[in-house]
Amino acid sequence: MVSKDGIGRLAVGTLAVAAVVIAGVAVFVVYPETLTDLFGVVFALGAALVGLKIAGTVATSLFPGYDVAEVAVEGPITRDGSGGPLPSSPRATPADDIVDEIDRADADDSVDALLLKLNTPGGEVVPSDDIRLAAERFDGPTIAYTTDVCASGGYWIASGCDELWAREGSIVGSIGVIGSRVNASELAEKVGLSYERFAAGEYKDAGTPLKELEEDEREYLQGLIDDYYETFVERVSDGRDLETEFVRDTEARIYLGEQAHEMGLVDELGTRRELEDELADRLETDAVTVEEFEPQRPLMSRVGAGAQRVAYAFGAGIAGLGQDRGFRLRS
Repeated sequence: MVSKDGIGRLAVGTLAVAAVVIAGVAVFVVYPETLTDLFGVVFALGAALVGLKIAGTVATSLFPGYDVAEVAVEGPITRDGSGGPLPSSPRATPADDIVDEIDRADADDSVDALLLKLNTPGGEVVPSDDIRLAAERFDGPTIAYTTDVCASGGYWIASGCDELWAREGSIVGSIGVIGSRVNASELAEKVGLSYERFAAGEYKDAGTPLKELEEDEREYLQGLIDDYYETFVERVSDGRDLETEFVRDTEARIYLGEQAHEMGLVDELGTRRELEDELADRLETDAVTVEEFEPQRPLMSRVGAGAQRVAYAFGAGIAGLGQDRGFRLRS
């Protein structure tokens, strides 16, 4: 059965081909008499081919041929896809780009539902929450699904969707927040380095790696972690309709998909095909057509991303061990 969009694209394409044929007959059969005329024929034919391509683009724009948008969140979640001054590991997720793609899908009249592909171990707290909010804003069914890992910040995002699907062997959970700091004070002492404080505000330099952490500073930083954790628990409890004590009782553990489903952390277990069949039933159509919504990056940005991968392969991860890092917070 041919869809209305398919008929529309066929009609536009047929009209464009007819126009090219008519133009071809005119320029090849009726018009050419001299060499100059022949050059004009070639030019006209080129213009006709360009017009045919434009017609194809217009047909796709007017009759997109898809009804479901898919946006992928893969790898560590950060604000811009990088982890700091050093090149990030490949496949990091830039949260702002993901939010833009979800909003673009929401504004597309052809999109009736959103699939949010989550294969991520988590990442930064606020970027994860931004993606969750974008999923909540989407006007239509939103289904998150994972095949491999939906942990921590990934599960935070899933709490903003209507459902979460997984496979039996998927890793799900890790509902918790972690903060870390490198304590390099003893190493600094051995090599003759000392920390001299110039700061305004008692806790401005809390977490600085070149000095020992005072007990009140430890309590202060732990308080930040606790506050973020309570927010995480609240988001999951509200979004997934789970009791807050149950969420706390998971103790940030991870579960395989089958157990997570039994606990209520996952709504359905199934393959991608089974998910699409279920979605087609809900949208009352024979089959859904899924379009991947991906950030459109300029050439230089893609070249830069390739250079980052090369730099990372040559030891950016090792260099990060010696980087002067302060207190870091992530879900």
